[in-house]
Amino acid sequence: MSIQRILNKSIAITVLLLFIITAAIPSKAEARQAPAPGDTLSLGLDEALEIALINSYMLRKGLLDIDEASAQVREAWGNVYPQVNATANYTRNIKSPNPFAGSSAGDFFQSFGAIGWLAYNERARTDGDPSTSPIPFDEFLDRQQQGYEEAGITPPGLDSNPFAIDNQFQGFINVTQALYNGTAFAAIRGAEQFKKLTDDQRTRDRQIVSNEVKTAYYRALLAQEQSDVLRRSIQRTRRTVEDAARTVAEGVTPKYQRLNAEVELANLQTNFIEANNQAALALKNLNLILGIPVDTPIRLSDSMEVDRGDITPFMTTEEAYELAKRQRPDLQQLEGLIKLNEVQKELTRSTYFPVVNAFANYGYLGNVPDNRTIVSQINGQSFNYTSRDLGFFDTAYWDPTFAVGVQLNWNLFNGFQTRSRVQQNRIAIKKSQIDLEMAMQGVYLEVDQAVRNVQTAWERINSQERNIERAELNYEYAVTRLREGVGTAIEERQANLLLDQTRLTYLAAVFDYLTAVSRLEAAIGKPI
Repeated sequence: MSIQRILNKSIAITVLLLFIITAAIPSKAEARQAPAPGDTLSLGLDEALEIALINSYMLRKGLLDIDEASAQVREAWGNVYPQVNATANYTRNIKSPNPFAGSSAGDFFQSFGAIGWLAYNERARTDGDPSTSPIPFDEFLDRQQQGYEEAGITPPGLDSNPFAIDNQFQGFINVTQALYNGTAFAAIRGAEQFKKLTDDQRTRDRQIVSNEVKTAYYRALLAQEQSDVLRRSIQRTRRTVEDAARTVAEGVTPKYQRLNAEVELANLQTNFIEANNQAALALKNLNLILGIPVDTPIRLSDSMEVDRGDITPFMTTEEAYELAKRQRPDLQQLEGLIKLNEVQKELTRSTYFPVVNAFANYGYLGNVPDNRTIVSQINGQSFNYTSRDLGFFDTAYWDPTFAVGVQLNWNLFNGFQTRSRVQQNRIAIKKSQIDLEMAMQGVYLEVDQAVRNVQTAWERINSQERNIERAELNYEYAVTRLREGVGTAIEERQANLLLDQTRLTYLAAVFDYLTAVSRLEAAIGKPI
């Protein structure tokens, strides 16, 4: 019973923590879950994570899985608690058979009517009173009938069934307590192990949701930044078109340069429209992952940048793999699955042993006739009678019953079925061990790839930062040369295009780095 108390305490603590978390978040998360119509929900990455950890569809289902697993544990414990059953029935006997019909015993019971006559004659011979003497059987019946009539009593006929009971009631309470039940005890351990697997799955789900939120948030940021780059490029190209139109009008430059600039501007505007559409779709996808209505407008308050002050030395693959082995809930799940299969083997082996139960049965039986009239002689007078009616619940019709005992059930041979099931359980354990071994190798590859992606993206960021500086300086030179009349519009447009491409490449590198870090955290099972 101490295990149950510990289990109940842990469930209560979990519920309390969930309540505290839910109560603490409204100022940051829940206040943003239901903005007024037309209002825009402003979200930073941390706030998005808080909302997702409450609203995510996956995590909400995971909470239900935990509740279900807890209920299964309580159900398993119920098999070793006392079992109390109540049963009751009522029978109305319309026509009852004579249980001695067709046998010689029937004649014996039919002679009950002569017993009173024999008793009367015996008393008449032995009472010492000369006025009384034995009488014939017919006379006895006549005088008895006359006495009934004078008393206003209608006795049952001699041909009636003395064993008939008009109304039968039965009510029982049965209490059974398991003294030894190996199957039930193993089932409790199995249910608790299954709950542990469910808890591990929820922990892993939180890590997966965190990675998905970060990736979706960064993707939405990237789409917005790309749109902004194109917007600035359109502004610069529009100025180029204006300058080209002026120089063409002055006869300084040929007309085709203006046309080239106008074509480039139209292409940029088309790309800008597509970029805006992709940014809007990215926000809708973020809404879905956060578990909030997809029609809720969102504004991202963070920016696509890397805080170099937060950069920590990169881990090696071996360091990350060691963390993953300790922290990954899915690996712990596979280890737990091995234990669960071992419990299943114990559950199967328990059928080799008996099941011992103590029981107690308490009940009430009622046999109540419709005619509850009792006929008796008055002061010992042979042919003077009186009658009285008994109540429906008179003790003459109702009897209690109480029994206790111990019951043992033991299957001694079932055609080697148990041995075959135990063999299947051993095979399941070995398969689970193989699954764990394969998963460990898969985690190593996942961690190795994540570490390499982080390092590669970081190198790209450093390279592109220097490249942006050169592209911006190159564009400034091109603009200055064009204004001074020593450069051409083509040179300026090429520098403009090169700057935009460099910025987009840098943004892609930042996005790859941030998402690679997020995937690495998920790969090593970083606690949320």
